[in-house]
Amino acid sequence: MSVYVIIEMKVLNPTIYDEYVKKVPSTVKKYSGHYLARGGRVIPLSGDWHPERIILLGFDSFEQVQKWLASPEYAKIEPLRTQSTIGRAIVVESSSDQ
Repeated sequence: MSVYVIIEMKVLNPTIYDEYVKKVPSTVKKYSGHYLARGGRVIPLSGDWHPERIILLGFDSFEQVQKWLASPEYAKIEPLRTQSTIGRAIVVESSSDQ
């Protein structure tokens, strides 16, 4: 079953965040992940949600997401994200009846 990671991000320090952006794709790829959307224009359709930045990742399984987040590769760069952004993230499992 495919899973998707949806991240809402507000960038506080672009210089540090740019360094994170350069380093994170190789860690995502190593754990079967791929980018579906990354930093494009966000267009609210309803409600009072106006995120600055959305990142959408696809992975083969929730286990791969967990392995990615717990990996030594990601641990090295995670401080760049936590020092430069405020964000929220969720995992959405794909429905088997699609």
